[in-house]
Amino acid sequence: MSRIAKIPVAIAKGVTCTLSDENITVKGPIGEVSMHILKDVKVTEADGHLHFEQLAETREANANVGTMRALVNDMVKGCSVGFEKRLALVGVGYRAQAQGDKLNLSLGFSHPIVHQMPKGIKVETPSQTEIVIKGANKQVVGQTAAEIRAYRSPEPYKGKGVRYANEHVVIKETKKK
Repeated sequence: MSRIAKIPVAIAKGVTCTLSDENITVKGPIGEVSMHILKDVKVTEADGHLHFEQLAETREANANVGTMRALVNDMVKGCSVGFEKRLALVGVGYRAQAQGDKLNLSLGFSHPIVHQMPKGIKVETPSQTEIVIKGANKQVVGQTAAEIRAYRSPEPYKGKGVRYANEHVVIKETKKK
């Protein structure tokens, strides 16, 4: 069995897990996340912990049980604490403004960009050049941040564009005559 799957997932205080035949649903103060249980994996709940077993002795079942444990651990963490991605806008005139579930971006194009946030994702703009994306689902938070970054990814000569807050952009040297 996968070494990761041997470690049980502790259910945090204030978080409830609901197991059905094919789905697992985790509810908490931050939100609710549900997922399909992978093939050849058995999930059981005992004394405040979730335990994972593989039902077959195959490589695929071994991989699935470890993956399932990691995904459920992220679900529990997301519903109790939440996930967050920070983006920074670098460039003259680059601005962001959050309005409800929409993000208005001014990134040097002839038109403003309005990005609709998916369900369960909150966006904040502490300043005009900072964007904070929060939510319970780690995958959706990361995907939303990647979509916003893709509107104007950092270019290699001046570093202008939308980048992750901890991202380091390697600046190329310009052509010399």
